[in-house]
Amino acid sequence: MKLDLAKTDKHYYHAPTEPTLRTFGSYGYVTVTGSGAPEGPEYTTAVETLYRTAYGAKKIAKAAGHDFVVPKLEGLWWVESDEPPLTVPREEWHWKLMIRMPEIVTAASVHGATFERLTEGDAVQALHVGPYATEPETLARMDAFMTAGGLAMNGRHHEIYLSDPRRVPAAQAKTILRHPVRRVTEK
Repeated sequence: MKLDLAKTDKHYYHAPTEPTLRTFGSYGYVTVTGSGAPEGPEYTTAVETLYRTAYGAKKIAKAAGHDFVVPKLEGLWWVESDEPPLTVPREEWHWKLMIRMPEIVTAASVHGATFERLTEGDAVQALHVGPYATEPETLARMDAFMTAGGLAMNGRHHEIYLSDPRRVPAAQAKTILRHPVRRVTEK
């Protein structure tokens, strides 16, 4: 029987459309880091490398009797500027593309990309339904939720792509948007 993290870990892979606060532990991922527009050649090459690596790790795990479904593509996004991120040209965006791996996968079974463990802790997240271009609407609701709750960003913007953009119309695409947060300390 194949392990499918998207089905067995609903805490991680499911979110309501309204922002909520959740806590996430430490997870292992295969990752590729780069920069540039998501429609650019470096990004495309990184996605291909990441999937090739994930399927290689799956093959090794399957041979050891631990088959799994390769999980969803994810990305951490940031800019090296004090400007609001969405005002920075897309060519200047930085990203770390990731695919979460089940616990059976270790650094020794990953070839072609980096294996790392990441811990986000507390995070505000919401399900965004629609094209990537309308994400600012969901992000604004998340920001309002954070402000009302006395929370501030404490890490990089995280996206989990539940829909394959090659197969799902943009208007129906589903993406979990997640922001690691910390309590704002009063002065």
